[in-house]
Amino acid sequence: MATEYILELKKWVHAAARRGDDSKRPEANRAIDLISKTFGVQAHEVAILAMTSDRRSLRFLAPTNLRVIGQIPLSSTTSLAARTVRDKRPEIINHFAVVPHASVFEGVPITEAERGEPIQKIMSAPILSAGDVIGVIQVSRKANAAAEAGPDFTPPELQELKVISDTLAPFVLRCAAD
Repeated sequence: MATEYILELKKWVHAAARRGDDSKRPEANRAIDLISKTFGVQAHEVAILAMTSDRRSLRFLAPTNLRVIGQIPLSSTTSLAARTVRDKRPEIINHFAVVPHASVFEGVPITEAERGEPIQKIMSAPILSAGDVIGVIQVSRKANAAAEAGPDFTPPELQELKVISDTLAPFVLRCAAD
């Protein structure tokens, strides 16, 4: 089933990149939906980040409610996303709640009525173009306790995330050009 969502994601990215003459940046909602279905997580548990033009920070492309909150400096020593850029390698952390990390974005409410839960488990992968990191994709499992967060992420799932990160590169490049 996950392969079906990845194939649909590839079609979506290809179509979004082909619409290069549109004045509007393509929204990531469809991509987020397909990625969340691939891993059995909620849409707000998927994040796509792009490198800023000065290559000093990452900015959120999705979820949309984090776009206006701020950026993650690559110099951050507590940010998994920044480490993913620096190390250029994917990673799984199935005990993320006990790992020191910047939690400012976790506190952002999902909706006006729902408060965010802490991330318990997470996968992070760089998005590469021509060997350069242009962004990061992260998939998490959020809950108030690790036991409530669902199953641990596995190495095969991390491989799927790497396929997805490669697939997303044209979309991230298109968004970075805006």
